[in-house]
Amino acid sequence: MEKITLQVKGMSCVHCEKAVVEAVTDLGATDVVASAKNNTVVFTYNPTILPLEDIKEELTDMGYDN
Repeated sequence: MEKITLQVKGMSCVHCEKAVVEAVTDLGATDVVASAKNNTVVFTYNPTILPLEDIKEELTDMGYDN
């Protein structure tokens, strides 16, 4: 398992945070915490099962820059 912090530009409210947390969790990450204030999402994931690029692509598809 690996813990990572990604920049997520474009989150502006708690609803954005919730959407990001749900999306990253649905992909298989755990301990997901998003912060609109810091423009970050922190999570734990298994890179052999869930490639980081999949997470980045999902965030991009949602309209966020990372």
